[in-house]
Amino acid sequence: MADAPQTPDGRDYRDTVFLPDTPFPMRGGLPKKEPEILAAWGDLYADLRKQRQAEGAPLFVLHDGPPYANGDIHIGHALNKTLKDFVVRSQFLLGNDVDYVPGWDCHGLPIEWKIEEQFRAKAAARMRSPRRSSVRPAATTPPAGSTCSANSSSASASSETGTAATPPWTSPPRRPS
Repeated sequence: MADAPQTPDGRDYRDTVFLPDTPFPMRGGLPKKEPEILAAWGDLYADLRKQRQAEGAPLFVLHDGPPYANGDIHIGHALNKTLKDFVVRSQFLLGNDVDYVPGWDCHGLPIEWKIEEQFRAKAAARMRSPRRSSVRPAATTPPAGSTCSANSSSASASSETGTAATPPWTSPPRRPS
């Protein structure tokens, strides 16, 4: 419609719209324009890096991990990238030869996470199982109807020797299988 000189009613409105006259083209053409812009910029820091490498400046390498490897993007990711950029720039300003190496290999992390979730679910189910709840903990008081008393001979013998005796109504703890 913008290329058509006239509207359906026959009028030409191009002269009624007052737009500033600029050297910029009306269309962006970014796929064509971006390579030209990058070629004009070149490597902005190439000369400075060559100079630092020739002087033997200490090398600082920041190996960044994969982005968003453990979930959806959130504000913590933005903070993480901002802090890493701050570190890289500050090291560059301190005179170091800086390399930033972005990471994209997750090393199977999402798969490992899913497997761990399955193991956690199995462990939680095992903790809730009735077999687990039937194991009674070591008793510290005698069960009802027990004939043992605190004044028994084993209790008095242990206090004389200074060693603690295991009460006769407890059994050694069982290990879960």
